[in-house]
Amino acid sequence: MSARTKAPDQQDDGTPLGGRRSAARLIAVQALYEIEMAGASTEAVLRQFMDRRWGRRSEEEGAGPLIKPDTEWLVVLVRGVAERMAELDEAIAGALDKARPLERLEVLLRAILRAGAYELVSQTDVPARVIINEYMNIAHAFFAGKEPSLVNGVLDRLAHVLRHQELEDPSG
Repeated sequence: MSARTKAPDQQDDGTPLGGRRSAARLIAVQALYEIEMAGASTEAVLRQFMDRRWGRRSEEEGAGPLIKPDTEWLVVLVRGVAERMAELDEAIAGALDKARPLERLEVLLRAILRAGAYELVSQTDVPARVIINEYMNIAHAFFAGKEPSLVNGVLDRLAHVLRHQELEDPSG
């Protein structure tokens, strides 16, 4: 019998890295939504998500998520957005159509855009196209209308400003 070895794109438990980060992104958006709606502190919401959402679930609450989130990534995202909210909001507002101000967007849509913008600004080891795709998928999970296209457009505009060298077309 051979020992099971971890692939480079897997966590120690064999779960794909992308899956755990995707789950963390989704939960980060939910946490950011809760922070804004309830006016709760970042740390209180993070504690609640860590303790109650996956930490100690009873049988009647269900089996939990199919993919355990990358909790370190979750904390980085939520704290990062909270710490840089004004900067992120300014960048997002600049990428929005002037007829659609940031403060008039739904809270959940703002949370998605803020998390995506934060990753584009601070997580330069993650390709911009991956970030845009991840947050479009999250938008599709919550919205059936034009919101995913809005997320795509805003994050794409931000990526072309923040990561223009990464997104340059090599063919000219």
